[in-house]
Amino acid sequence: MTTTPPARPAFGTVLADQMSIATYANGAWGADKLTPVAPIPMHPSAHVLHYASTCFEGFKAYRYADDSIHVFRMDRHMARLRQSAKLLMLPVPDEVQLERMILQTIDRNRAQVPEPPGALYMRPVLFGTMPNIGAASQPSNEATLIVLASPVWDYFAGGMKPLRIYVEDQKHRTAEHLGMVKTGGNYAAAMGPTLAAKEKYKIDQVLFCPEGSVQETGAANFLLLREGHILTRSLDSSFLHGVTRDSLLTMARQMGFKVEERVFGVAEMMEWVKTGEAALSGTAAVLAGVGTLVRSDGTDVRVGSGDVGPVTQKLRAALVAIQNGTAPDTFGWTRRV
Repeated sequence: MTTTPPARPAFGTVLADQMSIATYANGAWGADKLTPVAPIPMHPSAHVLHYASTCFEGFKAYRYADDSIHVFRMDRHMARLRQSAKLLMLPVPDEVQLERMILQTIDRNRAQVPEPPGALYMRPVLFGTMPNIGAASQPSNEATLIVLASPVWDYFAGGMKPLRIYVEDQKHRTAEHLGMVKTGGNYAAAMGPTLAAKEKYKIDQVLFCPEGSVQETGAANFLLLREGHILTRSLDSSFLHGVTRDSLLTMARQMGFKVEERVFGVAEMMEWVKTGEAALSGTAAVLAGVGTLVRSDGTDVRVGSGDVGPVTQKLRAALVAIQNGTAPDTFGWTRRV
């Protein structure tokens, strides 16, 4: 008799046993330490609670077939966290200390790194802790940096399913000058429009296209694809500079794809999807195919065949193979821990 294996916990709901923590005060970062994951004390007037002074990162460490552990593009994620801190006027983490905290957290939780297609999801988070409810126009001169780890399993355990995306052709996802910052406030800003569209149109995500210019969804970058050709929005301060996006584009160029990074509008997107594909890129899913775009008048527009397209599947498989160590990493993206 065949038994159905128990369902895995949802992405991000389980934390590994150990975390790393460091605090900033009196103009300097203190010593970091590994500690069991547990609640932390927080003053009720902490800057982050009132003025949202926080940023974070998300990336993965993978278990290879030889049981070694390798982290993917940690350097790029560290650089983006430090950039986010600078743009939010938070104390910038020391690069050497941040690297040590991440590597020690992975190593201490080594036994909890799942087998492929699972991974250990890493979440460094930085937030202002200065106790002052009158500091609306002042940066926090105290901060805490924590590195968490979360074992995650196959994002597409039930099989890849085409996403249903609402095209929001007027509203912005977030403040234009902070779109490139990975801060919780940006995700909160996108939540209202996304939940409203889910209720009305039964969609999975909202693609923000302010004034008709295609940008990104609330939690992922957006790409148009067809065999040998990718089109995506050129980088600016209004949306997140995704590391998965960069990895896919770099890999695609090596595979012979023409990669266009430029501004384009909803009308061009709708013309493209008549025969082409669309997908969302991000750390969790890597690349997720879009099957339907929903217009503001409620009209459904099928993307290509309406299923996850072959180009999307090919590019995702190629990047996952590098991440899992089953294909050569010719880019120097992986690092053994």
